[in-house]
Amino acid sequence: MELEVPVLRAAGGFGRARRLLAAASWLPCVALGLALGSEPLLTALPAHHCRPDPALLPPTLRALSGPALLDASVPRLGPARAWSSCLLLRYPEPTPRARPNGTRSCTRGWHYALPAAGLLRSPVTQEGIGAGCLGFPSSLSSGDFSKEGIPGWLTGDGCPLQWNLVCEDGWKVPLEQTSHLLGWLLGCVILGMGCDRFGRRIVFLASLVLATGLGAGEALAASFPALLALRLLHGGALAGASLSLYVARLELCDPPHRLTFSMGASLFSVAGTLLLPGLALLAQDWRLLQGLSALATGLLLLFWGFPTLFPESPCWLLATGQLAQARKILWHFAEASGVDPENTSEDESSLAAELDMLSAGSPQPQHYWVLELWHTRITWRNGLILGFSSLVGGGIRASFLQRLVPREPAFYGPYFLGAGLEVAATIFLLLTVDRWGRRLVLLLGTLVMGLMSLLLLSGAQYLPGWTVLSLSVLGLLASQAVSTLSSLFAAEIFPTVIRGAGLGLVLGAGFLGQAATPLADMHGRRGFFLQHVVFASFAILALLCVLLLPESRGRGLPQSLQDADRLRRSPLLRGRPRQDLLPLLPPSHCRSQPLLVQEG
Repeated sequence: MELEVPVLRAAGGFGRARRLLAAASWLPCVALGLALGSEPLLTALPAHHCRPDPALLPPTLRALSGPALLDASVPRLGPARAWSSCLLLRYPEPTPRARPNGTRSCTRGWHYALPAAGLLRSPVTQEGIGAGCLGFPSSLSSGDFSKEGIPGWLTGDGCPLQWNLVCEDGWKVPLEQTSHLLGWLLGCVILGMGCDRFGRRIVFLASLVLATGLGAGEALAASFPALLALRLLHGGALAGASLSLYVARLELCDPPHRLTFSMGASLFSVAGTLLLPGLALLAQDWRLLQGLSALATGLLLLFWGFPTLFPESPCWLLATGQLAQARKILWHFAEASGVDPENTSEDESSLAAELDMLSAGSPQPQHYWVLELWHTRITWRNGLILGFSSLVGGGIRASFLQRLVPREPAFYGPYFLGAGLEVAATIFLLLTVDRWGRRLVLLLGTLVMGLMSLLLLSGAQYLPGWTVLSLSVLGLLASQAVSTLSSLFAAEIFPTVIRGAGLGLVLGAGFLGQAATPLADMHGRRGFFLQHVVFASFAILALLCVLLLPESRGRGLPQSLQDADRLRRSPLLRGRPRQDLLPLLPPSHCRSQPLLVQEG
């Protein structure tokens, strides 16, 4: 760490060139936010009920139409007397005055209250089959046929077989959500290791190429298994692009600006999430929406593929001993910042002199794997704690959302509330983290998150509705802040040589926590209360673990594993630390003190 600091300072420090590159890295976050926010839209479940089947009715009722036919075919359930989503009335043998004596499953598909989240056609609902299909009247609307009711000859002439992911097939929706989150988890871990082995720029460009192709493939998916596989791979590619961009931006910034530029990227990502419902209203078709998302990542590849906008990280090049490539990039930084790379002043050496000093002895490039964390004394523990806090922050979010969904059944309310809380959490971190320190704010967020979860767990049925709503919103805000801060904290304490893999593990733990919600949905939420209890307990345990973390505020990024191991725990309530506290004096030194006094 000490060797790279003079080199970066001689290259102009955090001058104009590095500032512009760090600010330019915000723009790709909009496109990545569009892709990340598409999951709630694609899996939004509209209100639906079985389509009446007159053939199942007694002869005297088959001539009915409109609401009368619906009342005679579909049962009403619950206190609200709403039409059943998955059942039809069963009648005995046809008689003139037959009355229903039971229920049965739908036979002619479903009627959906469209649009759902702005989309007239989505993977969940049955799509309308194009009028160009041979023999199919274009006047029929979405959902007019069930999977069994489509004749075989209609599915062979370029007409895709449609899906109704409701009722018996409703488990496929959380399966798709789990698959997408699993893709993000695997992408963070695997491509994070690729960032440390091949570089940030190569992984970013390769991930964009994969994301563009896989996004276009999703728009053309002809079956649900194909969509499931493509969503898995697409999530991994998007995770690689987001992770490599995050790490490269962090390594461009100096300590006073790391928080500002990281939180600025988060705000741009939320902007992409907020733009997505508007695009859905314009597109009205999930295939077209996925095509627009693939086009956005393709445009990123077109512009950010140039080394001028996204060069390789000089910190990673210096840490791994690739001095020839680092010299070219740092030389450009120095010239763009108005610094003469060969001019030596009285106070500082020139960039050329610093690089010559580093290249003495012709060091060979060295790469490290994440498994070398096990040989460290402190870094593996810090990463484990932050991964655990990220897991809790991602998993406990569903406990708070569960309290909000019954009060706001529509799609847009929870969607924009989540985006607004993410903005609020980002602004809160921007105002407090540099002032109070990473560890104290993470401790505060974990405390609020655990406390709100315990209050909802123990007293939700006794509290007024507005109190439950307030506790849920505050818990969501705290969990979002914990997840965001855990990522920043992990990126600052992992050394440059394994920063991509270390941060990938922490982010992957967060996606693993989020996957707990769709997994519970696949089983009808029968284990949701136990899940709430487990994550509330984990939040209290994470509160104790956070106390063991060091403080990274105002420190340079560690470059090697040895640098990361020097980050020791410091007092919690203290001013801005300049360096870690020295360990206690060894006993031999303490015993020598009286001898020195006597000799004096």
